[in-house]
Amino acid sequence: MKNNQLTASLAVPQGSLEAYIGATHQIPMLSLQEEQALAQQYRTENDIDAARKLVMAHLRYVVSVARGYAGYGLPQADLIQEGNIGLMKAVKRFDPDMGVRLVSFAVHWVRAEIHEYIIRNWRIVKIATTKAQRKLFFNLRKSKKRLGWFTQEQVAEVAQQLNVSTAEVLEMEKRLSSHDAPFDIPPETQDDVNNETFAPASYLEDKMADPATQLESADWSENREQLLNNALATLDERSRDILAKRWLAESKATLVDLANQYQVSAERIRQIENSALKKLKKAMS
Repeated sequence: MKNNQLTASLAVPQGSLEAYIGATHQIPMLSLQEEQALAQQYRTENDIDAARKLVMAHLRYVVSVARGYAGYGLPQADLIQEGNIGLMKAVKRFDPDMGVRLVSFAVHWVRAEIHEYIIRNWRIVKIATTKAQRKLFFNLRKSKKRLGWFTQEQVAEVAQQLNVSTAEVLEMEKRLSSHDAPFDIPPETQDDVNNETFAPASYLEDKMADPATQLESADWSENREQLLNNALATLDERSRDILAKRWLAESKATLVDLANQYQVSAERIRQIENSALKKLKKAMS
């Protein structure tokens, strides 16, 4: 089932969430026999109209689930829309031969989509990334409403209940208690000359973003490269070859390797190398 084929039927009416919720309750519920027949029809014949009827009949349940997440400060309409996506995914995967009603099967998909939306949008910086952090995020908020500020005993109790470490509980509690800080000075405080602000824009300076600094660095690098090339040009071919194989090659040659190549002692190779390096240093200074 393609989600965009149901978009027009599932969209929340603009400016009237109450009208949408009222409309979902006007859609007749399906009996077990009707639900089984529609599910079989979609599963065997890929009948999109059958899938649409299954989705439409269960929109009221999505609204009910979405209302349980009203305390996260996110638009109710957005929560419902995300839940509708989860409902469509559930209809696509529903097997009527499992012996369960669609609503029981779909609740997992509806909650999963709503959870993902909340995690993405609750804060500017994503607050939970691992499976344990996600579990803590949704369960810790419920626990904090009941327990208030955590003591060590309560931290241990929550960690045991959720099968996570106490360190993870404390870290998530700290994240839940923190707030997003604006990078710049808020507009309402810009005219207050006596207001002291510690916004990151006041102290985080990217010195490399200065065009003058970037140009100076590029010129310096180009100049040093040119000096090195000029200095290498003053050396004899053997000295250049020894330096290249000792310092510039990915697989550096040993003194013994070069001694065998030039039929001299390893000590002589070391002397040539040191002499060449001194000439380069003098030329580049």
